[in-house]
Amino acid sequence: MALINEITVFDFETTGLSAEKDQVIEMAAIRVANGQVVGEFSTLIQYDGKLSPKIIELTGIHDEELKHGFDEVTAFKIFNRFIGNSVIVAHNAAFDLGFLHHTLMRLAKRSFNNSFIDTLTISRERTVFPYKLTDLCARYNIELIGAHRALSDVYGCWHLYEALSKEVKIEDYINKLGYMSKYGPPKWAPDYAVLQAQENRYEDRR
Repeated sequence: MALINEITVFDFETTGLSAEKDQVIEMAAIRVANGQVVGEFSTLIQYDGKLSPKIIELTGIHDEELKHGFDEVTAFKIFNRFIGNSVIVAHNAAFDLGFLHHTLMRLAKRSFNNSFIDTLTISRERTVFPYKLTDLCARYNIELIGAHRALSDVYGCWHLYEALSKEVKIEDYINKLGYMSKYGPPKWAPDYAVLQAQENRYEDRR
């Protein structure tokens, strides 16, 4: 099935799980047009606090490295220009879009208005648990080097998107945002989001 002509795949690495309290410390994005990468952006972001040992272990990012990144305002200005009005794609988009929403509200008193596609929402419909990007890339024979670094995860997400696009009509998933029933829908979600309660699947019923 044909891909949407132009998308921006993105990923954030953060200081924690709370989009309201934590901060993005690394961002990456690629612009893809007609199946080809036509632009790439990635940067570390300065952070005043100290990273927890868990985040350092997970990402491989250290406090000293962040001193050489962009300040938060500059990083998000560049990111916003990079994504433009394109459809934005992420794996577990509820996480990354939550950080995008809360950061933009804090810095610019506005949210994003891009259409989006979540490869996790599609994957929960298509296949069985586990749904981490690393697991899904392995399942689809996608090479993923340096997981939990933003640019590596972006390329992994893009190739997963391509694989899923061969199985489903991808346009049907524009602005569809799955969430786990036990946690409820994200309160920050834009009014154009189609919220869908989902459960992990442990056996293939297709």
